[in-house]
Amino acid sequence: MARVKTRKQEALAETEAREQVELHEPAHPATNEYIERNRAAWDRWAPQHAPRARKAWEETELRWGLWDTPESELQLLRDLPAKTDAIELGCGTAAISAGLARRNIRPVAVDISREQLKIAEQLQYEFRLSFPLIDANAEEVPFDDASFDVAISEYGASVWCNPRRWLPEAHRLLRPKGHLIFFTNGAILMACTPTDGGAAGDRLVRDYFSKYRVEFPGEGGVEFHLTHGHWVRLLRSTGFVLENLIEVRPRPETKPRFALVSLEWARRWPSEEIWVARKVA
Repeated sequence: MARVKTRKQEALAETEAREQVELHEPAHPATNEYIERNRAAWDRWAPQHAPRARKAWEETELRWGLWDTPESELQLLRDLPAKTDAIELGCGTAAISAGLARRNIRPVAVDISREQLKIAEQLQYEFRLSFPLIDANAEEVPFDDASFDVAISEYGASVWCNPRRWLPEAHRLLRPKGHLIFFTNGAILMACTPTDGGAAGDRLVRDYFSKYRVEFPGEGGVEFHLTHGHWVRLLRSTGFVLENLIEVRPRPETKPRFALVSLEWARRWPSEEIWVARKVA
């Protein structure tokens, strides 16, 4: 058995080494210049997202993702008891953390954009909700090991941070058997999104096996998008067990939060993925 296990480990190591070359990104980059680029981009975008932020804070039910899918439908939090310690990695204006606080969960909201956090602070005051807002890189969070029961990223660290850095950090922050819930754009959606960042069409326009670091002209930010196989292997090698992958199909009357994909498109193909994993005890 030990010999078989060794062969499996060697095969996994070979696969990961090959993917590092294919993905054009070392496992531990010498710099994280993309963090400063994303900070600057989101500081610049913050004012235009302020009205949307207020609307999200006004919601009585927590809504998730690109399609504002209600928690009552997804039930991502159904197994979390009251007083659960949660951390939101890449919180933006912290609408998700606000929804968690209303459910008697204890959130900590982390983001690199000071302008986004200023909006969140103002909304806390207006809606009389209080939880920590931390100005920090989600790849290096100033909390002790095993501080949280659940880590959540709704298009935060899961898109704007290097997965080879933020996944190990989420693992470090979680207690044994703690859960990780994160949202990403669908792999098919990314393959159908033009290189100029326009709305997805019904043709494949990007290689599925392309660089996982994605930049669109004129935006300034840097995104990270993996294939399903890469996510599964990276989660496993980091110390997570995959429990669920939800490919969201919006209801016919739904409107998207952003113009990157139409309802008609998303009714045919998965535009949004929710990954649910558990830290190995």
